[in-house]
Amino acid sequence: MDFTEIYKQTSGLVFFSPGAHFILTAAQDRLVVRRADSFQITRAWHASSDASQSSKTPSARLSSGSTNSPQDGWITHAGWSCDSEYILAACARRGVVNVYKLRDENWSARIDAGTEGLVKAEWAPDGRSVLCFSAWGLRVSIWSLVGGTSTYIQFPLHPDRGYAFRSDGRYFVLAERHRSKDTAGVYDASESYRLVRHYPLPTTSLASLSLSPTGNHVAVWESSLEYKLYVLSLAGDLLGSFSADPDPGFGIRSVEWHPSGAFLAVAGWDDKIHILESLTWTAVISFELQSRVSGSVSVWREPTDWLEQTRGRGFLSYERVQPPYSLSFARADFTKANPKAGAIQLSFNTNGTLLLARFENAPAMIFLYSFPSSPELRIQAEDDHHTRISTPKLRSVLVHSKPVMSARWNPVRKGSLAVCTGSGSMYLWSDEWVGEGGELEEVAECVGVPALDFCTRDIRWAPDGKGLVLVDKDTFCCGFEVEEEEAVG
Repeated sequence: MDFTEIYKQTSGLVFFSPGAHFILTAAQDRLVVRRADSFQITRAWHASSDASQSSKTPSARLSSGSTNSPQDGWITHAGWSCDSEYILAACARRGVVNVYKLRDENWSARIDAGTEGLVKAEWAPDGRSVLCFSAWGLRVSIWSLVGGTSTYIQFPLHPDRGYAFRSDGRYFVLAERHRSKDTAGVYDASESYRLVRHYPLPTTSLASLSLSPTGNHVAVWESSLEYKLYVLSLAGDLLGSFSADPDPGFGIRSVEWHPSGAFLAVAGWDDKIHILESLTWTAVISFELQSRVSGSVSVWREPTDWLEQTRGRGFLSYERVQPPYSLSFARADFTKANPKAGAIQLSFNTNGTLLLARFENAPAMIFLYSFPSSPELRIQAEDDHHTRISTPKLRSVLVHSKPVMSARWNPVRKGSLAVCTGSGSMYLWSDEWVGEGGELEEVAECVGVPALDFCTRDIRWAPDGKGLVLVDKDTFCCGFEVEEEEAVG
């Protein structure tokens, strides 16, 4: 792994372009685009100059408030269009979104949010429309760069987790609140977001929604006070519902679709994971966190003080712990709100053969489960005697000295995982290493970042899976493979 120099950034706004040829960075009010191969600056803009001009209008003055802090002009949201042609930079405090063109430094456009304010801005999948969520849940505005027109949808529930686009970008599903009831709107993005369906949801206080990878099903679930999940068709037909039995007393924390769309993983505060299948939308498998692992499970432990001994340079393998092994978990206090328990992350790898789980009462550990193929799970679901013939099995456990802050699967390679814990290092796990005998082996490595006063708080893969962005509080660097690893898959 070869690392770049350390560069400045603000709010973690560092993104590879969709083709992985460029890297976009926001540093305070400045937007910078670098080449990914040489890190030379290709384009740079000052967003504050456009924001300061817009603040002269009455509507912008109302949205920006009375503060005069320099941070009011800093970029809060940034991103690439799907074809890497355009870049947006939003300043939420000033209610302004600036759009720039990569190949024409003199071209720009500006969106003024007005009196309703701005809490979030992002690209639509077509790369020519910008979604702007207003403050107080008033509306979401879709601005078209092609026609210069805008479409308004009233009363979105959540600007961060209450909407989704179908994988082909055709339909936009939005959770809304009308007359004190949860509703869903389905809009045709190819026809200026024309309303196609509008129907009530069975939830009383919707926490979030998730659209299946196939785009045929919508999962919605209640807030933390009730463990209840519903699955609907895109047209609004209720296909099934799920409640944990016995009721754990708290709601759902994590929901993740299998890449095939045939299964849905659901977890709450009770350290249990339920796998629903798409035939009946019932739980065909339920398993929970175990403190004692058997000999068939690979337990990898981060070496003690390895970072100080290596001075943050080079690779060092995890220690392979001999089974059996007992894991220590923090005891949760369920008498208080939001107890530190349950799965805070569920994530399938790119082909759905591995399920990653992180639990809040085991913050320094990562659990990797081997996920059976779809036919094996369906056989179990159709078995009248409910014989447990095939279940997800715990395959590997990664134990770290500090709580895990980010864990992400490689978007291209099915058996490659990157992890960070807020230390001056990163961690890699893979089951694609070819050993001396030609067989695939599992490896786990600690990788030091050769930089002073750098702590990796977040980690992100490049779209091609060959590079990584390592993000600290105010800085970042990138890591790239020096040479192609010998891998299968």
